Amino acid sequence: MAVVRTAEAHWEGSLMEGQGEVELVSSQVGSFEVNWPSRAEEPNGKTSPEELIAAAHSTCFSMALSHGLATAGHAPTSIDTKAEVSFQAGKGITGIKLTVVGDVPGITADEFDAAAKEAKENCPVSQALTGTTITLESSFKG
Repeated sequence: MAVVRTAEAHWEGSLMEGQGEVELVSSQVGSFEVNWPSRAEEPNGKTSPEELIAAAHSTCFSMALSHGLATAGHAPTSIDTKAEVSFQAGKGITGIKLTVVGDVPGITADEFDAAAKEAKENCPVSQALTGTTITLESSFKG
């Protein structure tokens, strides 16, 4: 049975002058203000669809990498992932850069890099974003 997560957005006014709010309904974590400048210029305390995609992608990737490593017998001590989603007005999302640092006892840097590449290809958010260029930089502590 599929699990469904829900967010709701409310927008008022035109794209450039308007404003809105996105609510994370399923988790009840809160509501966040959005507007065009927060998307195309500076956030100024507001979020954007791209920031929400970055949050989803960094989390999904970290979970997929952790699972892949643990399944191979090397549970990580920690995985820290940053996702940078690039947006250009008139073109949309132009790319996503994942940067990961892992602390994983008992493996080599090459093994970590291979696991990170596999997680990038197979995490559900990466798969949902096919058609978008996704790059990966990994570094290894352990």
